[in-house]
Amino acid sequence: MNGLGFVGAGNMGEVMIRGVIRAKLYSPEQVIVYDTARGRSEVLNQRFGVVVASSVEELLSLCDTVVVAVKPQVLQSALDCVPREAACGKTFISVVAGVKAAVFERALGEGAKIVRTMPNAPSQVGMGSTGVYFSADAGPEVRKRVLSIFSSFGEVAEMPREDLLDVVTALSGSGPAYAFMFVEAMADAAVRAGMMRGEACLLAAATLEGAARMVRETGKHPAELKDIVMSPGGTTAAGVEALERGAFRATVMDAVLAAWRRCRELGGQ
Repeated sequence: MNGLGFVGAGNMGEVMIRGVIRAKLYSPEQVIVYDTARGRSEVLNQRFGVVVASSVEELLSLCDTVVVAVKPQVLQSALDCVPREAACGKTFISVVAGVKAAVFERALGEGAKIVRTMPNAPSQVGMGSTGVYFSADAGPEVRKRVLSIFSSFGEVAEMPREDLLDVVTALSGSGPAYAFMFVEAMADAAVRAGMMRGEACLLAAATLEGAARMVRETGKHPAELKDIVMSPGGTTAAGVEALERGAFRATVMDAVLAAWRRCRELGGQ
């Protein structure tokens, strides 16, 4: 009864399964998977040793926590398979982008505890960033369990309001694309200056990863760390000046805010 279930087990479901098993939060025998995609559940069984359920009802009978990891367009049909009496008292974790907790509450009934999350693409390499919102009836035990699940493959931040998940989407969800573009641009410049493409990409990516780790591990403000690198009259000062002429920070802010506004538009639809 204390199993962790997955209704839908695509890329993010697999990331979570790998994370919780590696972290020994759940044994493979405690992870129950149900996916309508032909052969998908069997692949995960062979890869991780998880249990394959023949139906949503069987999965619910074995689990007290259920991850809903289906595509938004098939969510309603998936929720229609969950009897309200079976959902009562269980925790449902949504990784479905843009779908409000109220949708789950209406479908599953008042007895179900709803958790909305927004993990991101780097979760695939164990360096995810996840925003989590808990419904009011999610107690300390539920919070501890959910936070430990998402901590098994990256950083987790709890959001006090559900609407802040739209900001998480714009920042952490879309953010990797901005970072990839930055790495590409730095590598392109190095290639222009004569470096080989492979080495340029390697060094650019390692530089961004190292800088991000410094922010996390030192606890210092990014501006303070920038000043450590930027000596008077040096190469970094010249580079920062060029970025400022191009309105670098304002452009990045515009990108995050544009993504946030689009997220809100899609949520309204």
